[in-house]
Amino acid sequence: MEMPTPNPEIIARKAALVARLERVLPKEAIISDEIETRAYECDALTAYKCPPMLAVLPSSTQEVSDVLRICHEMGVPVVPRGAGTSLAGGALPTADSIILGVAKMNDVLETDYENRIIRVQTGRTNLSVSGAVAEEDFFYAPDPSSQLACAIAGNIAMNSGGAHCLKYGVTTNNLLGVTLVLMDGTVTEIGGGYLDSGGLDLLGLICGSEGQLGVVTEATLRILRKPEGARPVLIGFDSNEVAGACVSDIIRAGVLPVAIEFMDRPCIEATEAFAHAGYPMCEALLIVEVEGSPDEIDAQLKVIKDIARGHNPVELREAQDEDEAARIWLGRKSAFGAMGQINDYMCLDGTIPVTALPLVLRRIEEMSKEYGLDVANVFHAGDGNMHPLILFDANKPGDLELCEDFGADILKLCVEVGGCLTGEHGVGVEKRDLMLVQYSKVDLEAQLAIKDVFDPAWLLNPAKVFPLAITKDRREARATAA
Repeated sequence: MEMPTPNPEIIARKAALVARLERVLPKEAIISDEIETRAYECDALTAYKCPPMLAVLPSSTQEVSDVLRICHEMGVPVVPRGAGTSLAGGALPTADSIILGVAKMNDVLETDYENRIIRVQTGRTNLSVSGAVAEEDFFYAPDPSSQLACAIAGNIAMNSGGAHCLKYGVTTNNLLGVTLVLMDGTVTEIGGGYLDSGGLDLLGLICGSEGQLGVVTEATLRILRKPEGARPVLIGFDSNEVAGACVSDIIRAGVLPVAIEFMDRPCIEATEAFAHAGYPMCEALLIVEVEGSPDEIDAQLKVIKDIARGHNPVELREAQDEDEAARIWLGRKSAFGAMGQINDYMCLDGTIPVTALPLVLRRIEEMSKEYGLDVANVFHAGDGNMHPLILFDANKPGDLELCEDFGADILKLCVEVGGCLTGEHGVGVEKRDLMLVQYSKVDLEAQLAIKDVFDPAWLLNPAKVFPLAITKDRREARATAA
């Protein structure tokens, strides 16, 4: 993807913008040096890079409001950024835009254990939310693999999930309210510390909107009591398809594990070399974890193990203590880092019906041979949220483009079997040109109309989510109308 380069007009605009921003922000919160802005030239989708015009790091909702108001008046595009862990290019800047990062906004504002809520600034990391309530035996349920680093702001933008979302749901199921700053600087409160609010479901609209509608500066989150206990079981199989069939049978049986995770042989081999978790060298393995009292755990695991035995597993291992449970999870939590040590890869995020797992895994294997690129599969199998890792050589001309074509075919397959383009990574720049694969023009027009209402000048998070041609036409039409 080609990015525009700075020109004299941008340089002049930058100087004027900095002068105005210095009136509302401390100087250290404005990053305008060209070398320093390169720290914000990409997110975790590192295949695409473009330094922003500048970056700002406000510390409060009021400062965010002031920044957006100034940018709105000057017609400057704004790219909201949490921790920059997006795998879909959700925080990728354009040369004429500014990055608005919320990393300095990381305070806990309120904790209410009786009503099971916590209110935080959205620059706070996912894992530190649970850390803030751990002493009272509470936790925050959504747990993306990047939870040590990713921010609540990004979790809300992409409606992130994690390994335990099968039982507890994704971000939208654990988000009760937000403080939202619109592009013109207007601050509004949506939802709050209660189950449901009256009127339109604006909270459902904001969660997953990828920074297209406003900047979320504060969030009211649901916290839960820690379960009495939890225990995982590791199940190895001699084929991906059999493992997929086992997942489908577990869900069909009515058992609700807290997590069902899938890894195939390439991923198993990489994680063993990296983390030494003691995984069997088989074609596919599942990690299935259940929670509850000891009796509940025993009853659930009996059903799961009986189902697994019907698929002739090559290994069936139940954790006998906390140390063994931690080792079972160690490899899964290390998977993405392990794969990154051995190859460049692109991590996809399609979602499919659980019953389609065997078919989709077989087709991915066939397409891997057709494209000549290896694939490692590691994903949340319980809810069909797939994360194929396509391996490629970033230094080999044409390999990235081949990888992208392969990825597009996998995502199209997900839609064909009744799934969708994304489960938790969002659309960003990665899938924007595939939106018409999933949505009709009428469906897309409804989404565009919502964007028109919240961000009439189309200045928030440019070049994301919607196909570029549509974005360009919409922005020009709105500018002409204004």
